[in-house]
This record gives sequence, structure tokens and C-alpha cells, in this order.
Amino acid sequence: MSNTLHVFDFLAQADLQPAPVTVLFGDEPFLKRLAVKAIVKRLLGDADEAPFATFGGDAQWRDISDELSTMSLFGGNRPRLAIVEAGDPFVTKQRGHLETYVAKPKSTGVLVLEVTTWAANTRLYKAVHASGLQVECRAPQRAAGKSKVLDEPKLCKWLQNWTKTQHDAKLESHAAAMLLEVVGPEFGLLDQDLAKLALFAGSGGKITAEMVTDVVGGWRAKTTWDLVDAAAEGDAGEALRQLERLLHSGEHPVALFGQIAWSLRRLATATRIFQNAERNRRKIPLKDALVQAGIQHWNRTGLQKAESQLIQLGRHRAGQLYRWLLDADLALKGSHSNPHRARFVLEQLILRMAKTDRKR
Repeated sequence: MSNTLHVFDFLAQADLQPAPVTVLFGDEPFLKRLAVKAIVKRLLGDADEAPFATFGGDAQWRDISDELSTMSLFGGNRPRLAIVEAGDPFVTKQRGHLETYVAKPKSTGVLVLEVTTWAANTRLYKAVHASGLQVECRAPQRAAGKSKVLDEPKLCKWLQNWTKTQHDAKLESHAAAMLLEVVGPEFGLLDQDLAKLALFAGSGGKITAEMVTDVVGGWRAKTTWDLVDAAAEGDAGEALRQLERLLHSGEHPVALFGQIAWSLRRLATATRIFQNAERNRRKIPLKDALVQAGIQHWNRTGLQKAESQLIQLGRHRAGQLYRWLLDADLALKGSHSNPHRARFVLEQLILRMAKTDRKR
């Protein structure tokens, strides 16, 4: 078995014990908290009876070493547990000590490093991979050509299991996909919304896609998706009306752009996949390109809608989506960061996709 695991796999293997040096790496704090909780339970059982030591990223190696070398005051075979939180600065400053320690760790303690960046080409990474344990704490990914994309099926399956075990409710597969589409791969927010949905469903009840739309999305989320659909379908008038409604309700243009860009990037990605296939003298259906871009294969209505939107945009304008989104992003972060000016960036993006703007 590999000594580098995704956090989903680590949590699923209840009998897997932490190694003397265990690294939790990635950009998702919610998943790191779950991993730490599992480590404490597997090593110490009841944390109230067997406390552990936590250190910050500015900790000194001598303090860590003393903690790991001290025999447990509680007797038995339970090791000392030292956790370094936000440990990127600690790893940078103490890399030499860590490389030496990984080669010959103390039998009396377990060192857990929480870091965001953990480069695979370093000696420390290779050493921990060989003799320790590394847990990747970020949304699962899958290969898509030469790049990696979000593994939505794996994430949706985890959400279903998490809902059952933690919230005593059944999350339907379509509802899981809908929740992920509305919220995005933000695990803390996903858990909060699942707790809310479980209250509406009741103990052992079902959470449906309609519940996700009504309870989580609300009218603002629905209006945002309507705005995106209208813009991509070339109905600039309707898209501008929806934009005006959202802005009057207090939505910030930058926040709206994030949701708009997320949807349009899938169309842009599908266009690039389709064009790359053509360059390689392969012809693929437009629907296949959309599925590879992240649109669920079972969502026939969504696929048909996205296909018609790409056809409406046409080859030239669909190929410009990445550039338009980049221009809008730079403007919102610079010359048009003021909310009163930012709306013009969104309006320009909508008008670029209008039917009357079709180029020959």
C-alpha cells in the first residue's frame, strides 16, 4: 500500500495507524480537522484523558524533540503526540532536522505536520513517502488528458456517505451533484448546508435535488443560474435584467463574477477539448467534450442546454471565453474594483455573448 493517501481513503481505513512522522498536506482546512480528529482517536482514544501537544509554525525544533522524546505520563503503550499547525514556516526552517528525524524517528512519539505546500520533488517528501505517512487534504482530482480536474463522482459519493454517518439522512445522488454545483468544493460550507438540509429532511429522511434548490440555493442562486443561461443563450436583455435584480439585492459584482465564471469556464474547456481533438484529426461529439469538461453525463437536460449554448456562441466566440474571463478578472481586481464600475465589466461580458454580437 502506498504511504501517500487521499484523506477520503485515510478516513475510510479505521484500522490504519499514523506513522511516527505523518504529514497532512493540502488547502482544505475542514479535511485536515477530520484527519487530526481521526489520528487523535486512533492513537489516544479519549483525548480528554490523554491530551496532546500543539505547536505553531514558529516552533523550535528542540521543543518538538523534547515533546516526542518524553515518556507518556499515562502509562501503557500510548505515544506522545505533537501536532504542528500551519507548519509551512516550520518545515522551511527545520528541514534539516526533519530529514534526520524521519530517517530515525523516536519510538515514544508521533509527529504530525499540517502544511499547505508539500512538493513531491524534495528529499523530505520522498523520505516520508517511504517510511512515514502522507495524507492529501484537498478535493479529490482525476486525470483529464495531461491535466487534472475535480473528481466530482468521488466527491459526491463521499458527500452521500458523510450525510448518512454524520447527519442521519440520505442524500440522493442527483442532490449531491446539485449541492456541489451550487456550493462548489468548499467542504466547510458543504457540511453546514448538509446539516441544514438534514433538519428539513428529518431523521433518516431523504434529501432531494429540489430541497437543495429551495433550501440552499434560494432565489439568488436560481437567479444567478438564470443569468448565466440567458447570457450564454444570447438573450442579453434577460441576462441584464437578472443582473440588475441581483445587484439591487446587495450582491457584490465580484462575487457574481465568480459564479458566472465557474459556469462559463466549463463551456470554454469543452471548446478547447473539441478543438484539440480536431487538431489531432479526431472528431468527437460536442456532448462528449462537455462531459469531459465537467458536466454530469446523466444530466441530459444540462448537456442539451450547454450544447445549444455553445452552438449559439459559435466557434469564434466560444474560443474567446477564456480571454474574456481573464480580461474581466483583471479589470475587477484593478481599474474596475469599485462596485459601481464593476457592474460595467459584467455587462460587457454579457453583451459579448449576445446574439446580435455574432461575428462572421
